[in-house]
Amino acid sequence: MSHITRALRHRNYRLFFTGQSLSLVGTWITRVATSWLVYRLTGSELLLGVVAFCGQIPTMLLAPFAGVIVDRRDRLRLLVATQVLSLLQSLALALLTLGHAITVEWVLILQVAQGIINAFDTPARQAFVVEMVEDRADLPNAIALNSAMVNGSRIIGPSIGGVLIAVAGEGWCFMADAVSYLFVVASLLLMHMPRFAAARVEARMLAELHDGWRYVRQSLPIRSALVSLAIVSTMAMPYTVLMPAFVEELLKGGPNTLGILMAASGAGALASGMYLASRRSVVGLGRVVATATLVFGGSLIVFAVARSFWMAVLILPVVGGAFMMQMAATNTVLQTLVEDRMRGRVMAFYTMAFFGTAPIGSLLAGVAADRIGSRWTIALGGAACILNGLWLAARLPRLRAIVHPIYVERGILPVPAVDSGTKSL
Repeated sequence: MSHITRALRHRNYRLFFTGQSLSLVGTWITRVATSWLVYRLTGSELLLGVVAFCGQIPTMLLAPFAGVIVDRRDRLRLLVATQVLSLLQSLALALLTLGHAITVEWVLILQVAQGIINAFDTPARQAFVVEMVEDRADLPNAIALNSAMVNGSRIIGPSIGGVLIAVAGEGWCFMADAVSYLFVVASLLLMHMPRFAAARVEARMLAELHDGWRYVRQSLPIRSALVSLAIVSTMAMPYTVLMPAFVEELLKGGPNTLGILMAASGAGALASGMYLASRRSVVGLGRVVATATLVFGGSLIVFAVARSFWMAVLILPVVGGAFMMQMAATNTVLQTLVEDRMRGRVMAFYTMAFFGTAPIGSLLAGVAADRIGSRWTIALGGAACILNGLWLAARLPRLRAIVHPIYVERGILPVPAVDSGTKSL
């Protein structure tokens, strides 16, 4: 069991893991409460998509520039700043809701503000993992534990959110989220990090951005991983945006039902995270990504045709587990392939692929659901995911041939006396 949590032996990562675990519970409470608030105020599936679009489109637009800044600046200070700003955003949402002054327009404005913050926070947090974990051999474990942490909070947060909405209303959900940010800020301030030595910057931001884009474009494994993740995020992930409408219209449930279903998805994702954390090597992760993409698409289609609450509860752990496996395994592959000098920029492109394309998908899903219903919209996303998985599986032999010598050079794979045909990806 100790090898599953081996990254926690690093003090800085242990502090981060503890503080972030508490904060993420608050984040998931807010996600459930925001969706329920918007649907309660408007009854519109289209506006669910619009709100999600406004919260995520800044990431699409700003993440590449944020990646350059992440490579230039002290990532610890940058993370402290983003967490404090997130606290203030949640506090504003709480005060407006508790004061009965909240409107959809205010939700949209604050969603945009959080999206701007996330554009800088996400690549900084992803790149900072390397600095918290001194032994690179523990890096894949730390990434897997991060995913387990996020999805463990998905089990707890939506359940608490559903109860809080029913008992006290959405405003206290937002207030709980604001308080939760105090824990992650404290964990960052308690870290002992080497003094940041700013590298002399001679190139302009656009030149550095172009260097990052060229680096991604010229690496077939990195490019393929990002394209696959972007397709999944655009076409399939918006099912979460449509959950309030799906629950109320098709399952005839309320906020507690929504919380239970989100927790069921989180339970499957947590199990996948623990599986990835138990792996001792990154070898074979390409096959894991392709398989998870196929399973995610198929399980989404099954969820879309669910006619009862219990059928939805049974299939959502598979949905959540497969998506988490695809996302976290992709993250691990990228982190082990990318050069340190490009880490911030590549993780910014990862942020774009994961979060940045989601607003397009959310908006499309909102429009589609308004016309053909939530059920068909989710099913179409699942079908797109299956096609994506088949495309990635067909590319695996070529990708393995490229990745194998990189892993040998970095000591991830042993130098073979003769080519043993080890499947490195």
